Formats: sequence, C-alpha cells, structure tokens
Amino acid sequence: MEKGGCYKMRTGTVYTETVVHAAPERFAADAPYQVLIVEIQDGTRIVGRSFGERVVIGDRVAEIAPHGDIPTFQKL
Repeated sequence: MEKGGCYKMRTGTVYTETVVHAAPERFAADAPYQVLIVEIQDGTRIVGRSFGERVVIGDRVAEIAPHGDIPTFQKL
C-alpha cells in the first residue's frame, strides 16, 4: 500500500506458473486457479494469482486490485 491507501500497481514478466486443482480450504471455492511468480521491473520476484486469460512463462502482466491480501495479475 502506498501512503494514503492507494495501491501501487506493478508490471512484470511471468517467471513461472502452475494451476492449483487441490486447493487449501481457504481457496477451495476458487479452484482451479493459476499461481504465478512474476519478476517485476526491479528484478524482485513475487508470488501472486492470475485473473482472466491464462498466462504462460514469458508473458507480460500487470497487477490489478489484490484478491484479498494476494497480489493478482492480468495479462497485458
């Protein structure tokens, strides 16, 4: 979160991805869903989920509003 409650959106490249079919209880209703590791501009890698179209390694993605406290990305 940025100062003042605004969320700073990031862009990056999908480093790796997988689809979760057997989800923990907290996310069971969302299964199947895609989990990503995204390398953002500064080289940091963060774990998040995808929204919308499925992404593959090397795709460019942009962060959208988080899913609860989980970073969420969408294909550019």
